[in-house]
Amino acid sequence: MMRIADKTDEEIREIYTAAREAGIDFFDHADIYGSQHGRHWCERRFAEALGLSSDEREQITLQTKTSIVDGYYDSSYEHVVSSVEESLRALGTDHVDVLLLHRPDALVEPDEVARAFDELESSGKVRNFGVSNHTPGQIELLKTAVRQPIVVNQVQLSVAHATIIAQGLTANTAEDGALVRDGGGLVDHCRINGITLQAWSPFQKTSPGGVFLDDPEHPELNALLEKLAVKYGATPMAIATAWITRHPAGMQVVLGTTNTQRITDAAAGSDLRLTRAEWYGLLRAAGHLVP
Repeated sequence: MMRIADKTDEEIREIYTAAREAGIDFFDHADIYGSQHGRHWCERRFAEALGLSSDEREQITLQTKTSIVDGYYDSSYEHVVSSVEESLRALGTDHVDVLLLHRPDALVEPDEVARAFDELESSGKVRNFGVSNHTPGQIELLKTAVRQPIVVNQVQLSVAHATIIAQGLTANTAEDGALVRDGGGLVDHCRINGITLQAWSPFQKTSPGGVFLDDPEHPELNALLEKLAVKYGATPMAIATAWITRHPAGMQVVLGTTNTQRITDAAAGSDLRLTRAEWYGLLRAAGHLVP
């Protein structure tokens, strides 16, 4: 829901309806989304436009995030609790289903995070807790004090931006891809600990930004996406989605689009199960080394 800040009520309802009709019942927010208009703006616009009944609210999962402030990060007890309380007011609900710490805070005090999580859980304001963009070590540090399971780690991932997966394939080689990044083993750590990986920017290339779909810098990848789209009677966007959902970690894809057709096309990819050869073929076509 990051890009609904300037959408009309009708446009937000169309986005929501397209998602629900495609089988999507999970909506991702953050306190900073739409912050050019003020903090919690997109959360507020979501609630204002939809006016969900209590029955409809129980049919969906609302996730929000906190810890990013203007120019710095804040995972203090006071900030986390006050941010969630404002999110609840903006969303017009008495609880959020999942709360994530949006970015790692170098000044994090796990005891303060634990105190915030305990209060939010005991009051019924938050039902599940997770993180975003965290390394295995940063998660383990939180777990020295936090007693709730960390159920989510939301990270940037696409077939083009796939270092967290590709680096494991080049282990025990002299290739640059074998260099350990982010502490290494992020995907393995999540699988071992039952943490769901959520992939943000699922169609973005690594650098300098923008999507890889129809991008002339990725001719081999797009050719294979088109070929597989014909085979499966789908779209290249669906195939790019299927590359993520094919992984046995059971990853979720966080769509950033507000285009209703793209929502429908992408969601269709979750029903496709690529073969191993197709999955690895897309990884190679995106420029990653498969020794």
